[in-house]
Amino acid sequence: MTIVEKNEMREYRIVWGITVDAYDEKEKAMGWYYYLEHKLHVPFHARCICEKQMSPLVTGEVVKVLSMASERDCLHEMWVEVQWGVRKLKLPLSQLKPINADEITNEAVEDWHYWIARGYQFSMV
Repeated sequence: MTIVEKNEMREYRIVWGITVDAYDEKEKAMGWYYYLEHKLHVPFHARCICEKQMSPLVTGEVVKVLSMASERDCLHEMWVEVQWGVRKLKLPLSQLKPINADEITNEAVEDWHYWIARGYQFSMV
């Protein structure tokens, strides 16, 4: 993804609200996990905004987001469980943009997209 311009309000929310008590990368990942788990009002529909090798979705496809994936699955990337046709899959949240979701859900997903676009990541081995 493209590096985006720094947004001071979003940076403040991330540093002082999401990762404030994180002393290592795992704690940072769990800060994001619990923030998203609390803020994503599921279910909601989302559109694929980019293709990824680990995902069967193509740009433009729509899925129904059902929940966050497990904590264990979210140590390097934030994953969500989705309904895709008759199947349930885990997909990276960075691949999805909510459609007609509430403001809180949109803001949380945008926070995650911003964090990724700024080049931030979890650097656990």
